[in-house]
Amino acid sequence: MSGTGDDATAGGLCAVHLPRAGRGPAPRGWEAPAASGHSADAELPRVGRFPAVQAGQPAIERIPPTSALVGYRGPTACAAAGITYRQLDYWARTGLLEPSVRTAYPAGAQRLYSFRDILLLKIVKRLLDAGVSLQNIRVAVAHLQAAEPADLTGLTLMCDGATVYECTSPQQVVDLIGGGQGMFGIAVGAVWQELETALGRLHAERTDTGETLVGHNPADELAQRRNRAV
Repeated sequence: MSGTGDDATAGGLCAVHLPRAGRGPAPRGWEAPAASGHSADAELPRVGRFPAVQAGQPAIERIPPTSALVGYRGPTACAAAGITYRQLDYWARTGLLEPSVRTAYPAGAQRLYSFRDILLLKIVKRLLDAGVSLQNIRVAVAHLQAAEPADLTGLTLMCDGATVYECTSPQQVVDLIGGGQGMFGIAVGAVWQELETALGRLHAERTDTGETLVGHNPADELAQRRNRAV
């Protein structure tokens, strides 16, 4: 599925269950509701290096892609999440997933997405590809937005196309699969690590100063070395 998701079939149940400890009972479902000043650093260049400093460049600051000080513009969010700008724009305009750092208002402002926003964009894309309806995805997104980051990395989302389950233990995943129904799984921790690597290679923006943070792509650096050797 490659569209914005507006043509997805509505209906079905969305189970979003977040047990906190132990194996606990089998995941239960939630029914989706009906649609409704100066310093020593001041003399340094304004372009930072992130998350690593390239050879020959001043060591200004090392900021991880997950930091709240880092934001990403729309095209970067699309590249990292594997979606089109049309999808990004549609999901923002319809309230499915708006940027938490900066919206497009006032008019002319550049949307700015956080690491967590883009993580959810990747998850939304995968759920849509699995056939989950937008109605149910909205419920899942709202629940994931309310979860603590530490909880997100330990989650596995399981879905059968109509229902989404949040599993916090391997046994819960086994129990779901043992039901004999075809399931699709998303290990959120793995998506997190994949996204962290991808965003480290892309340009970003500091949310407090607006300065550009240049990504570090080892492939680009290798190509530059080869060109100098020729």
